[in-house]
Amino acid sequence: MPFPLRVLVAWAVDAAALAIGAWIFSGISVGGSAGTLILAAAVYGLLASFVKPVLKLLTLPLAIVTLGVAWFFVAMFILWLTDAIVGGLHIRGFWTLVGGTVVVWAVGAAADHWLFPKKSSLKRMIGGSSRFSRA
Repeated sequence: MPFPLRVLVAWAVDAAALAIGAWIFSGISVGGSAGTLILAAAVYGLLASFVKPVLKLLTLPLAIVTLGVAWFFVAMFILWLTDAIVGGLHIRGFWTLVGGTVVVWAVGAAADHWLFPKKSSLKRMIGGSSRFSRA
């Protein structure tokens, strides 16, 4: 898939994930407009693309000690920071933030699995074809 299309699909998935989070949790509101939702998805996508990897690198020792739990808090921070930057997005309460982070992660993981499937490691090693298959 071409890179610009992949970015647009990721943006749509982030918007859907935030909308689903707002639908599930009454403590998450997206200002009632599609424009706010699209802006929040763009900000979330940019933060997840540029800030999150840096934070994950900085928290690597802590993530090793906590068996990766620290990175959940990094994801929560990214969602909270999106809330702080986008005026129309409001997340009320710590547990709503926790639930919203889980929902955004789950929707993103499911979309990544279905929209951008990965070849198995065995198929990558042999190039996806067998010497016994017909050409």
